[in-house]
Amino acid sequence: MNPLLKPLQLGELVLKNRIVMAPMTRSRADQEAVPTPIMTDYYAQRASAGLIVTEGTSPSADGLGYCRTPAIYSDAQIAAWKSVTDAVHAKGGCIVVQLMHCGRVASRHNKPAASRTLAPSAIKADTELFTDAVGMAPTELPEAMTLDDIQQVVADYRQAALNARAAGFDGVELHCTSGYLPMQFMSENANQRTDAYGGSVANRVRFACEVLAAMADAVGPGRVGLRFCPGNKFNDIADSDPAATFHALLDGVSHMGLAYLHIMKAHTRKVDAFAEARERFPGALIVNDGFEPDTAIDMLASEQADAVSFGRHFIANPDLVERIRDELPLSAFDRKTLYSPGPEGYTDYPQHSNKTVEENA
Repeated sequence: MNPLLKPLQLGELVLKNRIVMAPMTRSRADQEAVPTPIMTDYYAQRASAGLIVTEGTSPSADGLGYCRTPAIYSDAQIAAWKSVTDAVHAKGGCIVVQLMHCGRVASRHNKPAASRTLAPSAIKADTELFTDAVGMAPTELPEAMTLDDIQQVVADYRQAALNARAAGFDGVELHCTSGYLPMQFMSENANQRTDAYGGSVANRVRFACEVLAAMADAVGPGRVGLRFCPGNKFNDIADSDPAATFHALLDGVSHMGLAYLHIMKAHTRKVDAFAEARERFPGALIVNDGFEPDTAIDMLASEQADAVSFGRHFIANPDLVERIRDELPLSAFDRKTLYSPGPEGYTDYPQHSNKTVEENA
């Protein structure tokens, strides 16, 4: 049997196979960060995945940064997500929401007027973001978070985890990479604090560990996952010793009993992310590195991972599981429609059986 098709239990999460849909920003929410009906269709089309991890979803208005990304702090957002989870569950799927606080990676054009842009220190990220209002725009100068701000954001994550369960999600995943708030705390150039959240590597991973502990306390550790990529420099992140940061983070979370670690291949030669995660993390591993079906099978067969997540292949192949099962060719996605509004390049990719019918018509 293809090991990708074997069932798996990750904490409290029961997967019918080991093919995971990776989190991918697709920018189809409305201006109030509410998931739209086409998002329900998009996720339901891919419900044959063993596990769906949603796109990054903000725990608060302050956590928004990009245009048309969803959140899960308002009643309307929770209700819209409930439509998504109901549709996925109706097809036998399992789905968790990835919680993403952008921190300083934000433009005021993409946030509610009363929201704040927060970061460990008042240091602007050297990058630009797309906005529907003015096109490309620089990021904002953030406010340095006070200790009260830190506790409030931890509480926001905790409440978001509770909201996720109210919306029908099977669990939650913390987005802890790509230059967003948890990684900003870990970054030497973004975090110039001199208190318990800055300076030493143990202090710089403290925020992420406290967030995970709060989420686990809210919904149970068996429903909480963590996504991380050692050495990731995206969104102006600098770390002179990514191995030390990775090890400190794993040391801080390994006792929590989390459902899984969703680990990406390191963006540095200084860290063998998969091997070190296997050695230092006692729980299940989901790995991500642009895998093809055959290389994914190798990861499971060699026991380097328990499941494999796919990103781009799930964009163009809503029936990816069936294509892997039947050894069918995979379609390529259209980069031009990755973030454009509407169904084009989102919900209009055909399943293989439908494509065959169309080609023979």
